[in-house]
Formats: sequence, C-alpha cells, structure tokens
Amino acid sequence: MKTGDTLELEFESERKVLSVSNLNREARLLVEGGFGSVWVEGEISNLARPSSGHMYWTLKDARAQVRCAMFRQSAVRLRVAIENGQQVLVRARVSIYETRGEFQLIADYLEEAGEGVLLRRFEELKRKLAAEGLFDAERKRAIPSLPVRIGVVTSPTGAAIRDVLIALTRRFPATSVLIYPTSVQGQGAAEEISRALRLADERAECDVVILTRGGGSLEDLWAFNEEIVARAIDAMTIPVIVGVGHEIDFTIADFVADVRAPTPSQAAELAVPEQSEIVARLNRYADQLRRGVTRRVADETRRLDALSHRLYQAHPGVAVRSRHQRLDELEARLRRGIERAVAVRRVRLAQVAARVAAANPRHRVALARQRWDRANEHLGRAIRANVAHFGNRLTLADRALTSLSPLATLERGYAIVSRRDDGSVVTDSGTIERGTGIDLALARGRLAATVDSSDPPED
Repeated sequence: MKTGDTLELEFESERKVLSVSNLNREARLLVEGGFGSVWVEGEISNLARPSSGHMYWTLKDARAQVRCAMFRQSAVRLRVAIENGQQVLVRARVSIYETRGEFQLIADYLEEAGEGVLLRRFEELKRKLAAEGLFDAERKRAIPSLPVRIGVVTSPTGAAIRDVLIALTRRFPATSVLIYPTSVQGQGAAEEISRALRLADERAECDVVILTRGGGSLEDLWAFNEEIVARAIDAMTIPVIVGVGHEIDFTIADFVADVRAPTPSQAAELAVPEQSEIVARLNRYADQLRRGVTRRVADETRRLDALSHRLYQAHPGVAVRSRHQRLDELEARLRRGIERAVAVRRVRLAQVAARVAAANPRHRVALARQRWDRANEHLGRAIRANVAHFGNRLTLADRALTSLSPLATLERGYAIVSRRDDGSVVTDSGTIERGTGIDLALARGRLAATVDSSDPPED
C-alpha cells in the first residue's frame, strides 16, 4: 500500500461526523454560553404578531440586521407599543434557531431608544425628587411684587435673552437686568447652570432670578432635567422663575422652581408688574391721599370750630352772663318751690281738720247708732230665716217619724200579738200551741185571748 493511502485511512478513522441538528445545537450552546445577555439598539422591521402571542421582527441598522424573537411571557410585560420603523433598545440573549440554523436574539425586554431612554430617566428623577418633597407647594418662595433688579441665568447669545429683555422693557422698563451667562445645551451645561445659580444666590444682587432658554428637542433641553440643576434651584434663597422651551415642554427645573412660565417671554412678564397697572395704582393712591387730606382738613376745621366755641364759652363775660341767667332760673325755681310747699301745707291742714271732725264723740255716737240699727235689722232677718228653716226641717222629720211609727200601722187595723207568759212577739203560728195565752195590742187598747187552734205555715 502506498504511503498516501495509509494517511487517508488514518484520517478517516479519527473523523467525527455530526448531523445538521447536532451541529446547530452545539453551535447554539456555544453562542449562548459565549455572549449571555446583551443590549442591542436598532430599528424594527418585518414585525409579526401570530395568534400564539409571540412576536418576531428584524432588528437592523445601516449595515446589518439580525432576527429577533420575543415569547409571550415577555411580550405581555412590555410597557411600550412597538411598530415597524421604531428605534428601540433591546435586552436579549444571543442564540441560534436550530431548525433553520439562523442566528437570532431572544428578547426579554424592550424600550424606545434615544428619547425613550431620556424619558425613563426623566420619570425616575421626577419620582425621586417628588418623594423628597422638592415639588411641594409649601417650599415655594413668593415672587416680590415690585423687584428692583432681575437676574437672568441663560445663554447671552440665545433667543431667550432677547425675548426676556423685550418683555421686561415693554412691561416695566424701570427694572434693571443682570445677566449670569451660561451654556444651556450640551456637555457640561448642567454644571454651568448650577454654578450660575449659586453665584447669583451668593452675590444676592437681585430680587428674583429667571432661568430660561428657548425651545428644542428633549436632548436639547436635557440640561434642565439634570439633578444637579434641580438641587441648585432648591437651595436658592432668591425666588426662581423657570421659563424653558415652549408651553408643551416640561422639565424637572419647572417642577422645582417657585414659579413655572410656559415661555421665556412669559417668565419675564411674571417677574415684573405691568407699568400701566402700577401707574393706575399710583393714581388711585393719589386720589385716596387727596381724599384723605381733604377729610383731615375738614376734621381739623371742625375741631378748630369746637375749640373756638369752647374758648368763647370760657370768656369771663360769658361766664358772668351765664351766672346771671342761672341766678334768675334759681329765683324762679325758689318761687315755684314756695308756692308748691304752701299748697301742700293747705291740703294737709284740710286733711287734719277732716280727721279732727271725724274724731268728735257726737259724730262717733251717731255712727255707732247707725251701725247698731243696721246690725239689729240684720239679726232680726237672720232669726226669722233660721226659725223658718228649722220649722221646715221639723215638719219633714215629723212626717218621716209618723210614716215609720208602728201606731200608724195599728191604725190601719193591724195588731201586735205577744205571748202572755214571756211577752215575746209572735210572728210564726207554728211556734205557739193550743191553749197558750196571748195578748193583742190594738191602735187603742189591748185584748187577752187563748189559742184554740193554730195552722202552721206551709213550707
């Protein structure tokens, strides 16, 4: 045998032959063990949702693509609705689909890439600061009604500072403005904003601070969603108005600020009053002052008149005339008093005379005689009335006694029968025997008899 044939036989004896399914299984185990869980960003295409609840799609970028699968138990936990063309961030396990030998990702979590990540960070920081109380209303500081100087923390070259200055000039041009320049976008902007806020608070040159910038995307405004800026606003002793972006834009700085304005211009309008309103208020104050002065002058004039009248009354001549008048009044009162006293004495004298006349013995005897005559007459009438009354009563009693007397019964032919031996009254014929002596009492007189026979009463 040739040497070449010998080598070929040895090679064939060491050969390990795998089936396709075994090869794919070995490859899957090798891939899954080598990568583990990975995060992959890309665009969704060829999205399919079969009735099983699983989801399948292709994740691609500008130069490559990979198949992805998400099984039902993971798909039901998704908090975002996915669709073709959506840029997403996928957490997946690298694997191989053994049936077709295709390289694929088994996803268990998915979120929107780009703004989706930022929104998640936004909500997480918002919940954290809210739990610490940085958004509470009682922490908010009041904006002064008439600030002398306004501090503005913003980019000195942006559109926001022009809007703020135009609004301040239009609304209240007397207010001075101090700008604290800072970056409002890009790397390191949040740190610069927080330093500018601390500087404004330390220098205490302003009555209120406006933190502002113009509109932009979520990434453009992200510096105002950083925790360092929120902490700097919360640490301020000067009131802070935040006006970032447009009305639909909300940042973490808006929630921490003492006042949130939808735009930079409105932030300026909230910082200062309307000059025309101040002028109108001053005019009202002037009118009130004029009316107050007029009232005070009138009050003082009345007071002066009262003092003048008191001074006139205190003049000696007035006092003498007043005393003369008082003397005349007292004299008239004395005359009237004497006349009243004389009249009272006359009435009392007449009363005493009447009492003396009434106390004369003759008069008293006459009065006693009149009283005796009246009493005698009353006594006679009373005696006659009593005699008549008792006579009537006696007649009635006599009639009652007569009707109840046994003699009246005897007058009608009845008799009272009694035993002769003991005098007991006989009321039952069965109690007396033949030959017994009896007495009969009549209305007039008595009879003696002997019983010949008796009929006892029937039962």
